[in-house]
Amino acid sequence: MNIKDYALSLKPDPKNLKSDAVAGFATGLFSIPEGMAYAQLAGVNPVYGLYSGIIATIAASLTTGTILMVSTVTSAIALSTASVLQTADIQDSQMPAALFTITFMVGVMMLALGLLRLGSLVNFVSNAVMTGFVAAASMLIIIGEMGDFSGYAPSGSNKLLEVVDWFSNISQWNWMVVAVSVSSLVLMLVLKRIPKTEKLAAIFTLLIMTVVVSLLKLDVPLVSSIATIPNSLPAPMLPAFGLIPKLALGSLSVALVALVQGAGISTAYPNPDGGRASASRDFIGEGIGNLLGSFFQSMGTGGSLSRTGISVGAGTQSRWGGIFAGLWLGLILLLFGSLAELVPLSVIAGMLFVIGGELIAARLPNARLVYTSSWGSAAAGLLTFVSALFIPLQYTIFLGAGLSLLLYIGVSASKIRLFQLVRGEDGYWQEQDLPQTFPSNQATVVAYEGANFFAEVPAIIGKMPSLEGVSRAVIIWRLRGAEEIHSTFLKQLSLFAQKAQAGGNCFMLEGVEPHVMTTLEKTGILDALGRDNVFPVQPGMGQALDSAWQEGQTWLAAKSGQTKEE
Repeated sequence: MNIKDYALSLKPDPKNLKSDAVAGFATGLFSIPEGMAYAQLAGVNPVYGLYSGIIATIAASLTTGTILMVSTVTSAIALSTASVLQTADIQDSQMPAALFTITFMVGVMMLALGLLRLGSLVNFVSNAVMTGFVAAASMLIIIGEMGDFSGYAPSGSNKLLEVVDWFSNISQWNWMVVAVSVSSLVLMLVLKRIPKTEKLAAIFTLLIMTVVVSLLKLDVPLVSSIATIPNSLPAPMLPAFGLIPKLALGSLSVALVALVQGAGISTAYPNPDGGRASASRDFIGEGIGNLLGSFFQSMGTGGSLSRTGISVGAGTQSRWGGIFAGLWLGLILLLFGSLAELVPLSVIAGMLFVIGGELIAARLPNARLVYTSSWGSAAAGLLTFVSALFIPLQYTIFLGAGLSLLLYIGVSASKIRLFQLVRGEDGYWQEQDLPQTFPSNQATVVAYEGANFFAEVPAIIGKMPSLEGVSRAVIIWRLRGAEEIHSTFLKQLSLFAQKAQAGGNCFMLEGVEPHVMTTLEKTGILDALGRDNVFPVQPGMGQALDSAWQEGQTWLAAKSGQTKEE
């Protein structure tokens, strides 16, 4: 998207303004129960979840490349944030400044990645890993709310033991709290199955159950027992910059989670004008949203699939849907914010049980796909999922991404292909298996297919024919298409060439790209091979190979002539 197109996307269209405003109102309303729920999930004041849908949402809606994207706090971001705060051993006296510091760092990292055009970074987190991560985060949503759902807070050294402790102490559950939680859960499920209330089921559940609890004067904990929510907009507040070294690594994981989640939105909701959204541009927009939001009491935010879905479903046509969502939420909080203190914590817990269950159910088709596609993908997804029970959530995304990379390296190294090209009677080059030993007094063209990864080099050397007892052979290595050659390959290539030349053989390279030629020259390998033995890539397919082959035949003829003279 160029500057002109961006400027046009900012200009409100009078024909769409009404639908954008209505969609923004629906999205703003939906942000109230979800914002409070996700803040509770992160273990922070629910007001910060509400504030996350104002400044950060407006700023991101103004600047992302995906026009319809609504950026705000999500369940995975909230859980990752809670894990970072816990792992960093943040004290009560350091809150809420530590929370806003994470938001600030997330913004800095997103913005930097976007400006460096590293939108493709999200591709390093495979579908299998993301499936395992989202399923794990969804499971942790439910585990994290077991205390508010039952009135009994379980304990344990890891999440699995917390679940065991929770079920082992059913006798200590507060059945009034359980009744409210279960009623909220059932009501939300019912409302989601009625077409007219499906999209706003969370709002209706929150309102109805809050009114019922208030009218019946049920003795259950309310939001007011853990937080004060004023009728006001978020006041400016500085992050604690001194905590940056302590929170930097964790913030990177939160940023990565947010970016990977947001990456799917551009596919699910393409730009209305048909323009292609840039992942790097989305990084920039989400980063700006977090940076500005960090100074106005916002949690970390990113592209929200649920909030974007509500906005699009309600009829938004432009980025003004997200802008209106932030404006409406700010107005609602300014007029009625303190009423949120009347919401029972058990109602939020029941709603989060539904949200967590739905997220797990939504991932089942992906999980089946991962399971049937390959054992490596299944292992990566399963390990990511299981690890969330035992290690902090923010590390599971690194673990999964690292495992994906290792599996990729292993598979790539095992699937390399080394073969020879032989000129047929029709004059065309044909593929054949390489011999066990290079034939003396003949030319052999060696071709390679693989990922050009350094871990492949030992396998490549292992597949090469032997040079034992070989003399007066011409070995032509085909490099066409290799834009880069890493140092590990260059080192082994140089050693092999030296061994071949020491036995009285000729080693050639053909189809050498300009950048590779420069590398060969700088490393001295070009002179070691002999400049006449290195053939640059040429426009015609096989043109450089034909030249190298002809030169090889000339070399063989010269050596044959020397033998006859001797």
